[in-house]
Amino acid sequence: MRKHARFSPSASKRYLNCPPSLVLEEQFPETTSEFAEEGTAGHALAEHLIKKYLKIRTKRPTSDYYTDELVGAVDDYVEYVKEQIDRAKKECREPIISVEEKVDVSAYIDGCFGTADMVIITDNRLHIIDLKLGKGVPVYAEENTQLMIYALGVMDSYEMLFDFEKVVMTIHQPRLENVSHWEVPVKDLILWGEEILRPRAEMALNGEGDFAVGEHCRFCKAKNQCRARAEEMLKLAQLEFKKAPLLTDDEIAEVLLKKDELVKWAEDVYTFAQNEAINNGKVWSGYKLVRGKSNRKYTDEEDVAKAAKENGFNDIYKKSLIGITEM
Repeated sequence: MRKHARFSPSASKRYLNCPPSLVLEEQFPETTSEFAEEGTAGHALAEHLIKKYLKIRTKRPTSDYYTDELVGAVDDYVEYVKEQIDRAKKECREPIISVEEKVDVSAYIDGCFGTADMVIITDNRLHIIDLKLGKGVPVYAEENTQLMIYALGVMDSYEMLFDFEKVVMTIHQPRLENVSHWEVPVKDLILWGEEILRPRAEMALNGEGDFAVGEHCRFCKAKNQCRARAEEMLKLAQLEFKKAPLLTDDEIAEVLLKKDELVKWAEDVYTFAQNEAINNGKVWSGYKLVRGKSNRKYTDEEDVAKAAKENGFNDIYKKSLIGITEM
């Protein structure tokens, strides 16, 4: 299993917005998901294909996640990277091209490191490219803290060889046809590293600062039990409505603004409570587990039909009226 830094660049948006969440999360076990496993498989394939293009010895990875759709998405990303590699070779006599670059950011954050999907360096230009295989929420390069941290680490490693003037960051999200770019002057990036990243990362590692609720809570391990998040959500029920029997337009608008986040929070808490009850025997006051009805299905109807007929059963089909749309 790949080792992770305490302050992980991929979780930096959460830690920078809500510093004490880093220490709070550490009491929860590491988890994974099919989406994460699929993403890992996709990145491995992309690395292989790019190395093959660069004539670097590599072995094609195998995975049960390699569907035509995933392979097609990876191919889109790889084609984009090839274009950037060819451009760099035209701009610079000896560009540095690194796939899955190990980045050390300990100059800014104690013990911080990560892996940049693609790093391309020419005489005065640093290009960080990141592959995102998510299908749900678009991710953008502008002020993306993960890529900003990687850029600071790369600049620190190569500052003796290159006089960087600008940094370009790209997020390629092929499944959403999203290619996002952001260019930032080196001096601005360094200023952010010194004035924002370094002090807030130190707070996070020490468990200091104030909890803050926001979109960054989505992937937090503590989101189901976080008191700060619960209090923020419950403020909706504590609105000091006016004495009039009907809500005003402004009050209704306030409810609508918080609706999605409130529903998501309630679903997160319910899922957590249900899991604790089913897997750990937890009893919640006022609730009990009820055995649900499951719909069983044949895994292969043709095999079942064949086996039934071979054993003398022929009356195994029934007719039903076709649906309205088909009719």
